[in-house]
Formats: sequence, C-alpha cells, structure tokens
Amino acid sequence: MAAGRMKLAFGYYRLSNDEKNRGESSSISNQRMVVERYCQMNGITLVCDFKDDGYSGGNFNRPDFQKMMRELERGKIQMVITKDLSRLGRDMRESSYYAEQFFPEHGIHYIAINDNFDSDRDNVMAPFQFAMNEVYLRDGSRKVKEVLKAKREDGQYCACPPYGYRKSETDRNKLIPDEETAPIVKRIFDAAAHGDSSRKIALDLVADGVIPPLKYRVLYRDAFSDRGAAHAADAWNYTTVKRILKNRVYLGDTLLGKTRKVSFRSKLKIPVPQDEWIVTPDTHQPLVTPEIFDRAQANLGRGKQNYQQFDHVRKSIFSGLVECELCGHALCSCGTVYKGERDKYWYLSCTQKRKDVAKPCEGVRIRYTDLMEVVKTELNALIDLSNKEAEKITRAAVLQATSENTQNARQNKLKRSKERLEAIDKILTKLYYDNAEGKLSDERLDSLVEKIQSEAAQLNATIQELDIAGETEAEDEEEKLRYFFELAKQYTHIETLDRDVLVAFIDRIIVGPKSFPEGHIKATRAGVPYKQRVRIVYKFIGDINNVPAGKLDI
Repeated sequence: MAAGRMKLAFGYYRLSNDEKNRGESSSISNQRMVVERYCQMNGITLVCDFKDDGYSGGNFNRPDFQKMMRELERGKIQMVITKDLSRLGRDMRESSYYAEQFFPEHGIHYIAINDNFDSDRDNVMAPFQFAMNEVYLRDGSRKVKEVLKAKREDGQYCACPPYGYRKSETDRNKLIPDEETAPIVKRIFDAAAHGDSSRKIALDLVADGVIPPLKYRVLYRDAFSDRGAAHAADAWNYTTVKRILKNRVYLGDTLLGKTRKVSFRSKLKIPVPQDEWIVTPDTHQPLVTPEIFDRAQANLGRGKQNYQQFDHVRKSIFSGLVECELCGHALCSCGTVYKGERDKYWYLSCTQKRKDVAKPCEGVRIRYTDLMEVVKTELNALIDLSNKEAEKITRAAVLQATSENTQNARQNKLKRSKERLEAIDKILTKLYYDNAEGKLSDERLDSLVEKIQSEAAQLNATIQELDIAGETEAEDEEEKLRYFFELAKQYTHIETLDRDVLVAFIDRIIVGPKSFPEGHIKATRAGVPYKQRVRIVYKFIGDINNVPAGKLDI
C-alpha cells in the first residue's frame, strides 16, 4: 500500500469502575484486541491508543478522551475506532453528537466495530443503540441511589468524613473520632458554650497554630491535585467555625440526604426540604454532649449588637445606595467628633479604602452633609420641572433606550449571557467530576457551586428580562418615565431629605474622587476648593446627567 494512501487511526478504550467490578468481558485489553484485529483485517495502521480506565460513560470529561480530541484537532489523524458505541459514551445526546455530528463535520471517520457503526454510512439503527446505552446508564444510576438510600437509612456514613472524624479502617461506612482533630472540635464547642464568638474562636485557633479543616485534609488525609490544594487557606475563619458548631454529626447522629442530583445526567445538586433529610441517631461516638451543643447554639450570634439603637450613633439614610466610582464597593458611614461638632466630621467613605483588604481602593470620600445637599437640590430640580420639560426628558430617554446602538448592545448582552450559561453548565460538570475523583473537596465544591448557581440565577433573570424587551419596549419605557414624573408631582418641595424619599426616587448614587486645582493634591484646613462628581441613577429613568458637587468653604 502506498504511503500516501495509508489509513491511520486512533484506538479509544473506556471501562467504568462498575463494569470492572462486575468482571465483564469489556476489559481494556479485550477492547484493544478487538480493535487491533479489525485494523489488521482492513489495512489500518493503529497509530496510538487512548484509554480511560475507571471512567463512567455518563460524561466526556475524561482525560484520555480529551487528550485524543486535542490530537485530532491537529488534523494528522482522521479516524477513531472503538469496540462499540458504549465505549465512546453512554449519554445518548453527547454520544450521538460526537458520532453523528462532530466527527463527520470535522472530517473524522468514526467506527464502532461490534455495533456495525460507520460514520461514512447511513446508520439506521444508531438511535436505538444510543438509547439502549443510556438505559444501561439510567439503570446503573437507579441502583446506586437504592444502595445509598439503604445505607443512609441504616445509619451508614456515605460521605466525606467531617472534621474531627475519620472513616474506620474495618468499616468504611462508619465514623470514628480522629485523634488529631477531635480535641479541636471539642475545644471549639467548649469555647462557644462559654460565650466566645465564632470570630474570637477562629482568631484563637490561628494564634495557636491550629491547621484549618481543608488544609488538614490536603496535608494529612486526602489526595488533592495542586490546583485543588491551592484553594486551602492557612487560617481559620469564623464561617468555618460556625459550620462546625451547627453540625449535628458531633452529637453522634448521621444526617444525610440534604441535597440531591437534578438527574442522572447532571452532577448539579439541589437542596432537599428539611423534613426529607435522613437523620439516624446514635450511629457513632459523639464528640460533644447535648448540653454543650445546645449552649453553643444559644450563644451563636449573641455578640451581635444593634448599634442603631444608641442615640450617639450616626444613622445614615444612604445605607446601601451609595457606591464608589473607582471600585464599585459601598460607601460606609464614618467620622469623628471634634469640639462637640458631629455633622462637620461625618463622612461616607469607600469600604475598600482600608489597607488590610486584598486590593485597596485609592479611596473615595464625601462629607455626609454635602451629599445630602446635592441630592436634595437635584430632587427638588426634578420636582420643579414643568410638564414640557418632563416630556422632553421622556422623549429623549425613550429615543436613547430604543436606538439602534442600544438594541445592538442588548442583543450582544443576550448572546454573552447565554454563552456564559452554557459555559457554567460545563464548569459545573467539571467541578463535580473533580469532586468525584477526589481532586476537589466537598467544602470547596459547595462554595464554588453556590457562587456559580447565584451567577446562573442572575444570568437567567437577565436573559428573561432581555427576551421580554422587544416591540413593546418603547411603550414600556415611556410608561415608566411618566410614572416617575407623576410620582414627582406628589411632592411640592423637599425641605428635609429622608430615607423614604430616597428609596422612592433613587436606585443608586455613584460618588467619584475629589479633583483639586493644579498644585494641590488634597484639601487643607485653609480651604482648598475642589470638585467631586456625583451621579444619581434614578428609578425608572436612570442617569439623567452627571451632577458636579463641591464645597468651596471646606
């Protein structure tokens, strides 16, 4: 055979742990034997083998499969051979996609020997073959769930052991105290029972050099990848302490089934109602007594005080409404008292200005009374608008909202949101796959999933909002604007600005840094004039204009 006509191929083999334990004939060596024999009979040169031993066919995030796909992208090899379709995968949608769409579209010849599947021919029976492979996957998922349910109801611990415990060497479904960490758990509960706050307990543990839970798992217990190990913090935080104090496992009870997977296809877990949790009492040795546990619960949050109840505490009406133009973080009420004066030394300052944060902001600060005056002036200017002026603003706002640029921006935002949702689906699958392989801890997984689900919820809301916007957008925009100005007409003049007025009209206020005359870098007691930009974003109508603010007599 001429070298130019030589047929080159990759062989791909996969075997799940479940199939391996059943002792089936689909071992990696048997798959390789079938593929090699086929290649010999058909004049095909087997260039390289790719094998995923111990990987489920339920997803395609397998290391050697991904490695093969990267090699195929180079275009030198254009043929893939497997023993049968189930070796490619058991998920009907993805298996069908690769075999019947991706491979043909990219000029890759795919052959599944025992199923007589050839991507260069019509495969009439292929849909049924893909479906039967998924039936096998569904049945396996059902059996696993039944086993886990039986174990949970029997009080067997089928999850990663919590801090303070380890799995028994004789019974992997039973918890026993960890000699190294159980005393730390007892110390945490004793401290909480005696009134120490979660934050104080965390600081004391750090001061004594106690290794936090995830770091302990990385160093001494579980196998982590370098990427997973990098997420382990060196210091305790109060959230970890609270999580320990709220966990009933330390009373000797097994509590499982708090979450469940959406489906056998997905690794995504959703919360289960509390009345459906599986609680089995007295399944292992407790680390704390019920009395200590209850006292610790009673003291949780006791250290919090409502400082707004005190007369000497400044009570800002701008809480949650004002943000820094430089970093987007909130501006927080702060200040001092000098010679009995309070209002003169009352400021709203960026919370990221402190030096102890990871990325401190350059710092935006505005005097509280100055902001009050600016906002009151602007609101009164809106209230005093004539009907003609309000109509002019309404027409301009509607025109801007329905302009071609705005519509293009909306379409681009819709596209980006949908693409990000698709990426999130893949990220979640990868996270749960890493968790199943022990590369990602349960604690880190829960934290990441919570953040990703929150982002997904926001994206879904954005997509829904953008989808709804369309032909009726101009009418909706005009209706919102008219409602705003009708609301404004209910006020004649604002003498005293209060919280109710703010939340009725204003969505947020964005404060920029101060701008000083040339030769000055900051204000002095001599009174250097400055300018400071304040943008008021109104409800319904948005940002009408940029409002210059500044006091000449500071």
